Amino acid sequence: MPAITSINDLEQLYGVAGDASTEKVSDRITPAYRTLIAHSPFAALATCGPEGLDCSPRGDLPGFIHIHDDKTLMLPDRHGNNRIDSLRNVVRDSRVALMLLIPGSLTTLRINGRAIVSADADLLERFRVQGKLPRTVLVMTIAEIYFQCGRAILRSDLWNPATRVDPATLPTPGQILASMTDNRVGGDGYDRAWPERASQTMW
Repeated sequence: MPAITSINDLEQLYGVAGDASTEKVSDRITPAYRTLIAHSPFAALATCGPEGLDCSPRGDLPGFIHIHDDKTLMLPDRHGNNRIDSLRNVVRDSRVALMLLIPGSLTTLRINGRAIVSADADLLERFRVQGKLPRTVLVMTIAEIYFQCGRAILRSDLWNPATRVDPATLPTPGQILASMTDNRVGGDGYDRAWPERASQTMW
C-alpha cells in the first residue's frame, strides 16, 4: 500500500495544531502535573536500544513515581521477570518516555526525557516497601511533559465496568506458554501457582 514519506505531505494532511495542543507542553513539572503524577498507579515506559523499541508496564500504589524535583522523576524497579529489556535499553540509550493513566480520569500524562539506572544503596533505601528494596531505580530528567486529551479513553470506553472482558474468555499465561513450548513450560499448574507466587514477590 502507498505510504506517506514526506513530513510536508503529512502536515498538509493534518493541518496546524491548535493552541491547546502546544501551550500545554512544559519542560518541568507544574503544580497541576504534579497532582496528576501523584494520583497515577500505572505507567507505560517506552525505551529504545540497538534491537529496537520496547514498551513496558509499570504499576504500584499511587505516588510510586517519586517527584524528586520539578525536573526529575524516580521509578523503583520492583520484582519482575528479570528480562530487564527496558533497563538494558536505558543503559545503552538514555532516551525514555512515560505515559501515565489515572483510573476514572479521561486525562493521560505524557513525559519525555532521558534516564539513568542507579543501584545506589541510599537511593534504594528510599523505596523500601514491606522490608524489600527495589533492584534499581530509574532516574529520569524531564525534557517535556504534557497532558493528552481524553478522546482515546472515551473511544475505548476504558473505565466502563460494563465493558470489562471476562478473564475466563481469554487464554491464560499458562495456556499461552504451553502452546508455544509443546507443554514443556506453563500449563494449568503454572496458572494455579501464579497468584501465590505473585503475592509473595510483589515487591
